[in-house]
Amino acid sequence: MELLEIIKKRRSIRKYTDEQIPKEYLQKIIEAGLCAPNAGGRQGTVIIGIHNKELTEIVGKLNLARFDRGRLEGSYVSKEQPSIIDNPNIKSGFYGAPSVCIVFAQKNFLYSIPDAFCAAENMVLQATELGISSCIIARGEETFDNDYGAKLLQDWGVPENYIARCFVILGYIDGEQPHAKPINTNRSKIIE
Repeated sequence: MELLEIIKKRRSIRKYTDEQIPKEYLQKIIEAGLCAPNAGGRQGTVIIGIHNKELTEIVGKLNLARFDRGRLEGSYVSKEQPSIIDNPNIKSGFYGAPSVCIVFAQKNFLYSIPDAFCAAENMVLQATELGISSCIIARGEETFDNDYGAKLLQDWGVPENYIARCFVILGYIDGEQPHAKPINTNRSKIIE
């Protein structure tokens, strides 16, 4: 598959089966994230992969614990793949995905957020090529901002000056692949 085909095929999936992805696929997805551009070529992102459905679910609940729906009034995401924005009954920010990658970057570095999301984009594109469903999830900063989360970071050896910037949830889609939304082409312009 050519890269543009992979980009067009990728969808944000929020309904997963319980089937775990192969560990070698998780390793390849992490490798793609590590190959992402980082400001100044500094390779500052750190990626932790969780290949354990129970632990993924625990971290997914931490991710949603302080979510403020009040700031999303009038928002709507999808009927086919509802998000926590659409359905207040969803209890995990990871939607039952059996694996997750956490992308960390330095707290005080100006470009740590763009660096992390470049890694996440590489990862979802690699997942798509492998036939693995995925979704990039935000709210990294608040997920581990509690005693239990801090203990996890310490157990995993995450440096103290690093913070979770985003997540890539991974698994197999439960149901049909969503249809592509029409691309609004009025968002670009070439100036000569």
